[in-house]
Amino acid sequence: MGGATCFCIFETAIGACGLAWGPQGIAGAQLPEGDAEGTRRRMLQRFPKAVEAPVPPHMDAIVGRVRAMLAGAPDPLLDVELDMADVPAFQQRVYEITRAIPPGRTLTYGEIAHRLGEPGAARAVGQALGHNPFAPIVPCHRVLAAGNAGGGFSAEGGVATKLRMLQTEKAQLGPQPGLFD
Repeated sequence: MGGATCFCIFETAIGACGLAWGPQGIAGAQLPEGDAEGTRRRMLQRFPKAVEAPVPPHMDAIVGRVRAMLAGAPDPLLDVELDMADVPAFQQRVYEITRAIPPGRTLTYGEIAHRLGEPGAARAVGQALGHNPFAPIVPCHRVLAAGNAGGGFSAEGGVATKLRMLQTEKAQLGPQPGLFD
């Protein structure tokens, strides 16, 4: 499909997800919106010029890995190329740190702000993750509020979905000493 943005809808352990791609990599991902049709509508809202297309082989492997991750496989998806051309620099930095959180582990918004060198930016981190266009490839579900509280989550089902995803990963709350250093 050349330079066009394409997307697909695929079933996972938590429902129908969406994935959009273009020549520069993954343009966006979508957690379930109730059912496949709801996810499709959301993808078309986000990518109005995108075309729903058969999944090409290079994307089929990524779809399979996202499915496996959402079923509990410990794949951090770090090698999946994301098209961040339109993503503000602060959000890119937040997403980079968030992507480094291994499956089954968590950080708080404040811990990410600290790693950014901006310890007072926990709210800004939360806002950046609330606009995460790549969930679950950028695993914002692994980021919690202070005291390991659920915090927010913009996917269908809100915090309950976030906690279910963490439970699937058998998450241990908080950083492991030396894990990110």
